[in-house]
Amino acid sequence: MSDPIVTTIDHLPGYQIQSVLGVARGSTVRAKHIGRDITAALKNIVGGEIKGYTELLAEGREEAIYRMLEDAKALQADAVIGFRFTTSMVSQAAVEIMAYGTAVKIKANDP
Repeated sequence: MSDPIVTTIDHLPGYQIQSVLGVARGSTVRAKHIGRDITAALKNIVGGEIKGYTELLAEGREEAIYRMLEDAKALQADAVIGFRFTTSMVSQAAVEIMAYGTAVKIKANDP
């Protein structure tokens, strides 16, 4: 089975939603490490992007999307609509990143 189509909008142009299967979701919890914290402390003094944290969150988003797609496949979804991310602090040193949306079955519109 190929990966479901993912969109932030609540419909898919050219398709009809046949059924709603539920929420597809994937999450990951990522922790900071001392090397990134030292760099972050220095950046707080001089300013600028904290690339270590940017990379940490980018990796987390990709993992959350992957897990959401696996959940959508388990639901036998053709698409995930209304896709969103949420991020929340779990502790001072860790953040949860969640990807979620509505898993649906779709059918292409007749030409």
